[in-house]
Amino acid sequence: MSEHQRQSGGPTRVDTQVAHNARVWNYWIGGRDNYEIDQKVGDQVASMFPVIREVARADRAFLGRAVRFLADERGVRQFLDVGTGLPTLDNTHEMAQRIAPESRIVYVDNDPVVLVHARTLLTSTPEGATDYVDADAHDPDSVVRRAAATLDLTRPVAVMMLGILNFVLDTDRARDIVRTLMSAVPSGSHLVLTHPTTDADLGGQGNVEAMRFWNDNATPPITARTRAEVTSFFDGLDILAPGLVSCAHWRPDAASAGAVTVPQFGAVAVKP
Repeated sequence: MSEHQRQSGGPTRVDTQVAHNARVWNYWIGGRDNYEIDQKVGDQVASMFPVIREVARADRAFLGRAVRFLADERGVRQFLDVGTGLPTLDNTHEMAQRIAPESRIVYVDNDPVVLVHARTLLTSTPEGATDYVDADAHDPDSVVRRAAATLDLTRPVAVMMLGILNFVLDTDRARDIVRTLMSAVPSGSHLVLTHPTTDADLGGQGNVEAMRFWNDNATPPITARTRAEVTSFFDGLDILAPGLVSCAHWRPDAASAGAVTVPQFGAVAVKP
């Protein structure tokens, strides 16, 4: 249970009359934690932009490959997962602790739906730790302060920001959030990021109308960004191979080989 829940005496009320990203995303990847309104909006978006379900699945698969890469090949033992969304199979802590049981993971979200499911995330191996922070990505100082109760910020941390900066509509503000989070962690830390785009080279033109419909009918509002804008989030960091690519094509494994290109950038970078 999060500190917010302990203080308020219970989880935040969930609005089931307005589609919400966490639940619609859950619907697109085949989850059951969603309502009829989420399914209706999700189906309408998918009819306008059929690849969106592939985007959702590719983003989730990218998470798995990135966590395994960081834990296995880069020796990362701490993860700060910002905007984690609803728990599904193979969450960050499960994948990291499968490789390194001593891994420590902090999830961050302020979504009322996620709060309801927070206890599902609060599992861990005896050697490691898992915690959940009820905080808003728009307040990165609070995220850092509260994550420090579980993570040792003098040691490298993987800052996971999958599909979260697209809900920060002002690009300068989004850069400031990344800069604040990465300035709080030491050399050897990593930034893991995915972000939707309307760039034609990734087939993102259809995103325009679909996002307009979303912003009129669901919450929170969303924005896409260009390759140059997404690249700017990595200023001062070294982007690791294969660079900023469609997340479906980032270090593909046997399960993702041959996956279709989706208009969702993905990359992993290290702090020098």
